[in-house]
Amino acid sequence: MNKNMLFRNIPKVDILLENAHIISLIEKYNREVVVDVIRDEIEELRNFIKENDDINIIEKKIENLVRSIEKSVEKIYAYNLKKVINGTGTILHTNLGRAIISKKHAQYLSDVVTSYSNLEYNLDGGKRGERYSHFEELICKITGAESCMAVNNNAAAVMLVLSSMACEKEVIVSRGELVEVGGKFRIPDVMASSNAKLVEIGTTNKTHLEDYEDAITEDTGALLKVHTSNFKILGFTESVSLQDLCNLGKEKDIPVIEDIGSGVLIDLSKYGLEYEPTVQDSIKAGVDVVSFSGDKLLGGPQAGIIVGKKKYIDKMKKNPLTRAFRIDKFTAIILEMIFKEYLSEENAIKNIPVLSLITKKTEKIEENAIKLYDKLESLKEVAVINIEHTLSQIGGGSLPAERLNSKCVSIKPLNISTAKLEEELRLNENPVVARIEHDKLIIDMRTILENEIDILSQKLINILSISNDEMTQSEVR
Repeated sequence: MNKNMLFRNIPKVDILLENAHIISLIEKYNREVVVDVIRDEIEELRNFIKENDDINIIEKKIENLVRSIEKSVEKIYAYNLKKVINGTGTILHTNLGRAIISKKHAQYLSDVVTSYSNLEYNLDGGKRGERYSHFEELICKITGAESCMAVNNNAAAVMLVLSSMACEKEVIVSRGELVEVGGKFRIPDVMASSNAKLVEIGTTNKTHLEDYEDAITEDTGALLKVHTSNFKILGFTESVSLQDLCNLGKEKDIPVIEDIGSGVLIDLSKYGLEYEPTVQDSIKAGVDVVSFSGDKLLGGPQAGIIVGKKKYIDKMKKNPLTRAFRIDKFTAIILEMIFKEYLSEENAIKNIPVLSLITKKTEKIEENAIKLYDKLESLKEVAVINIEHTLSQIGGGSLPAERLNSKCVSIKPLNISTAKLEEELRLNENPVVARIEHDKLIIDMRTILENEIDILSQKLINILSISNDEMTQSEVR
C-alpha cells in the first residue's frame, strides 16, 4: 500500500475553505473555529492512515472529511444541556433534572426574565425590597408558619438553620436519622460545616424519648429530627414522634428543627400512596423550624425552603451565609407560581407536573401506550413490540418503597441488539432515556408526555428501519 498517495489525497486547508459546505459553516458560525476544526480533522485523518491498512476504509474517511468537519463544528456549538424524553418511569429522576415545570409556568418565567423585574424592589413604596417578599405571605398561608425564606437547596437550608440557631452548640440527633442526602453529602458533614456539634443518641433502629432527655445539657442548642425520606428501616424499630419531641423542646426551652426532605404539602394517601408527613403537620406539631426541598414532591425548582418561627427566620436572613446561599430570580418566580397552585389542591394536582404524573390513572397511561404501539405498526417485521404491565417509581429520594402501577411499551429488536437500540435512542439529537429488562427495551408511559408520543415513535421508526436496511444490504453483499 502506498500511504504517501493516500496522504496526498487529503485536501489542503485552503482547498477545503473553498468548499461550499465549509463556506456555509463559516457564514453560520466563526471562521477561526472552523479553521481550527479543519486542522484537527486533517491531523486526525493522517494519524488514522498511519495506524490502519484497509484502503477502502481510509478512502471512505477521506471522502467523508467535509462531513466530519461539519459534525465537529456543529458539536462545538450544540448545547450540552438539552431536553430529554424520560421513558424510565422514574418521575423525580435526579439525573434527568428532577421536577419538571409546566409550560404555563415556563411561559410566565420567560416573560419576566426577558425584561427587568421587581426582584428586590418594592413597587408600592418605591424603595429596595426583599426577594422573599414575593412568596413569603403565600407560603405562610399554606403551611401555617409565621415566616419563611428560601435558599438554593435543602442542604444549604439545613446548614443555614444550624449555623443561625446552634453555632458552637450541641445538636441532638438520632443515629437512625444521620442520612446521606445524595452526592455523598451527609447530615454530620453539613452539621460540622455549620459549626454545630453533633450529639448522636439511640441506635440505628431504635431511639427513645429518654435518649433525648439524657443527652440534654446546658450546651444543647437544638433538637434535630431528619425525616428519612430516601430509605426505610423495617422490622424491630422505634422512633420518637414529632409531637413528643416538640413537647420535650417546649419543656426544656430548646428549639426543635426538622429536615422534612421531600416537602410534600398534600396528603398523598388520598390518592392511593402511603402517607408521607406534610409540612403543615410539622408546623401544627410545634416544630420551630422546618426545611424541605423545592424540586421533590413540592414539584418546583431546586431550592431549600425554610419555614417556622419568625424570630428564627429573621436571624437567618441576617446570617452572612444567606448571601452565599440565596436564590436567583428564576427560582423566586417559579416558587411563587408553584405555591399559588397549592391554594387549591385540585389545581396543584392538575397543574404541577410531578403531582399529575404521580396521580395519573393507569387507564390513561394505557391509552398512551396504545397510541405509541399503534404508531409502531410498521416495525412488526423488525421488532417484537408489546404493551406490558410495569411499575413506576417516584424517585428523587421520595417515598422510596412506593411503586406505582403503570403500562409500558416493550421492544425486542430483531436486527440489532437491545443495548444498541437503547444507545441509539440515548445518543440521538433529541435523547430518549429508557431502561432494559430481560433483553427488552422498556418505555414506561407514565413519564412520557402527551406531546412526546409522535416524536418518540418517529425516532424508533427511523432507528429500527435504518438498522433493517443496513442488515439487508449486508446480506446482499
